[in-house]
Amino acid sequence: MAFRGVFDHTLDSKNRLTVPRPYRNAFAQGVVLAIPPDGQPCVWVARPEEYEAYTASALAELSPLSAKRLELERFFFGNSHDAELDARERVMLPASMIEHAGLTKDVVVVGAGARLECWDRGAWTEYRPSLLSGAGEVTANAGPVN
Repeated sequence: MAFRGVFDHTLDSKNRLTVPRPYRNAFAQGVVLAIPPDGQPCVWVARPEEYEAYTASALAELSPLSAKRLELERFFFGNSHDAELDARERVMLPASMIEHAGLTKDVVVVGAGARLECWDRGAWTEYRPSLLSGAGEVTANAGPVN
């Protein structure tokens, strides 16, 4: 299942995010909340199996003894948090992730394929034009498929 779309939401007074209706069943087995490795000001909301596959893929080619692998493991696992949806299909965001993403009450939940991303509405509004122009540049410069 790919997560698609942009959804306007709010964080409640206890920093809980209601998962967009089309995707609530996808998180029945739990949620992994994570800071993204590219440092963008958002919080990843992923299914545990997707996050495990992502991290395993990123680490697969690195020696278990390499400093780079150790650093990535610290990043991936130290900046992620297991969570569950409550009875009202909300997930509580940790304070450290709210701080990283600069989240306020008004947020945007963005589908990003294997995950959702939670952005502050103002940050998303500011970032979106560069995302759109950057995607145009990438596709314009794409070479032939081999």
